[in-house]
Amino acid sequence: MRELTFASLQVKNLEASKDFYENKLGFEIGNVNPQACVFKYDQGQASFAIRTPLEPIEGKELGIGVAIWFAVDENVADLKEKFIANGVTTAGPIIETPFGRAFHVKDIDGYKLTFLESK
Repeated sequence: MRELTFASLQVKNLEASKDFYENKLGFEIGNVNPQACVFKYDQGQASFAIRTPLEPIEGKELGIGVAIWFAVDENVADLKEKFIANGVTTAGPIIETPFGRAFHVKDIDGYKLTFLESK
């Protein structure tokens, strides 16, 4: 295997999740259809999607065991404050990782998103 090229997260409410990713976190929409919304990242070099469920998810807790990392060019302390001002709840303090400084947020379905300021 060479690389991961795409990730897709099943969400309970596509419109609410689309609003969260676009308006609270600032991701750019690349494509939308009735079942999914694809976001571009890193000037289109990577992408991920949120989508309607592929199987029944009623009564299931989404996001457990899933963490998606995004490398960012800006200072993570400034980015964290920007997210908080947008109404995003962060999950803990800024931490030092082997890769650089990072912080976490959880989306509305419980998926853990990590934003990393690389060393």
